[in-house]
Amino acid sequence: MDDLLDEIGATFAYGAVGIALMAIGYLVVEVTTPGRLGRQIWTEGNRGAALLLSAKLLGIGAIVTTAIITSDNDLSDGLVDTAVFGGIGIVLMIVAFLLLDVTTPGKLGATLVDGGGAAAAGGGIHPAGWVVAAADLGVAAIVAGAVS
Repeated sequence: MDDLLDEIGATFAYGAVGIALMAIGYLVVEVTTPGRLGRQIWTEGNRGAALLLSAKLLGIGAIVTTAIITSDNDLSDGLVDTAVFGGIGIVLMIVAFLLLDVTTPGKLGATLVDGGGAAAAGGGIHPAGWVVAAADLGVAAIVAGAVS
């Protein structure tokens, strides 16, 4: 019974760290794109903003999962590792975004949530959104690989 209670406690602890990291990921997308992210996704149905946030959250989730799976049996060390590697993943995702922003025309955040051109007219996602989503997931895979 003690093992079960320990595992339940560890699950809540890792869950709290993971949710906190995903909240930071949400804030990163909020800061790097114009307008209120929640309004754009839930009120306006902005698919580009939803794609950006979804890729970021999936990437962070993959990093957190890998950190948990590879963590030592010591809960406190595992929580620290999870928080550190999750934070590194978020930082590297920001770096990748900024590198894409300086190498592409216009302001990338605005392009992604405004759609622009045929994507906006058809209610679709600007092609750059797929590039940023792939970059986020690629960075997450690299960090997850480094963790293991």
